[in-house]
Amino acid sequence: MSSLFAQQRVLVPVAKGNGYGFGIETLAAEAQRLGCDTVAVGTGDEVSLAHNSFRGDVLVLNPWHPGIDTEPQEDSRLILTVSSLEAVRALTGHHRRVVVELLTSMDRFGLDEDAVAAAAIDIRQLPSAGFALHLPIDEAPISRVNEISSWVSTLRRHQLSTRTLWVSHVSDAELATLSRRHPETAFRPRIGTRLWLGEPTAYQAKGTVLAVHSVRRGQRVGYRQRRATTEGHLMVVGGGTSHGVALSAPRAVHGVTARAKLAAEGGLEVGGRALSPFRVGGKRRWFMEPPHMQVSMVWLPRGVTPPVVGEEIPVDVRMTTASFDRVVLH
Repeated sequence: MSSLFAQQRVLVPVAKGNGYGFGIETLAAEAQRLGCDTVAVGTGDEVSLAHNSFRGDVLVLNPWHPGIDTEPQEDSRLILTVSSLEAVRALTGHHRRVVVELLTSMDRFGLDEDAVAAAAIDIRQLPSAGFALHLPIDEAPISRVNEISSWVSTLRRHQLSTRTLWVSHVSDAELATLSRRHPETAFRPRIGTRLWLGEPTAYQAKGTVLAVHSVRRGQRVGYRQRRATTEGHLMVVGGGTSHGVALSAPRAVHGVTARAKLAAEGGLEVGGRALSPFRVGGKRRWFMEPPHMQVSMVWLPRGVTPPVVGEEIPVDVRMTTASFDRVVLH
């Protein structure tokens, strides 16, 4: 990543949604520090957050459509994405810069070849900042390279510029191959997860211990008044559903072993047991009951020394769904 940025200076950091846990403004400020000329956000509503910390251009990834969105604001630093004939034709003659998204094997947004042929004249009249290709993650690298190369040929066949292509989910090695094949094209990698979360040791989520209670066997605790099966400690820690604790997207599971583990986890939850993401003594500890909105009640069995009130303990969270009360930069 660093070598790509140092050599080509074409990296486009993606700062969208919850800002990968750090916040859009924080990531935009980091992109400014890196000297990037463009950042990408997810929606038009996120543009102002990036503008607060970044002085360059802001590319909106979600395609603009006249049937959904309002008239785009006049903003010389804004670059819109368009992915439909209706959007291309609605913006023809306007002065707003656009990136035209092309349909890939991901099958999400984009013009297919027939639509490109139909809109070629209109596309040439747009103040175009290039074309965009959003590739699948789970695909052989050679397939991604060939798919992009095929689109380069298609654009040339329709006499459309291939000077700039914005690409997602393309590795450094694939970019090097593409640059050798198409030296006249500037490939601009849009990178989010790999840039911000690619080194897990660079960040750590923590929850603050708010209270610790000794609990005797048979004692009822919590909203649901569940009985403690043994002696131990009940730890109340900052971090609940509003922070993204214990919330996760459906997992892509491959293989018999992985499916068996997922089934076992589901069976435990049906029985009222769920492993929390909070770690004490180097191990994840069990929820006493499902997490609350802003705090969680975590069970520590006898023999485990509880942390003191005010201590921060590690918590495993999905950064793309997490919301933190405070982000501390070192």
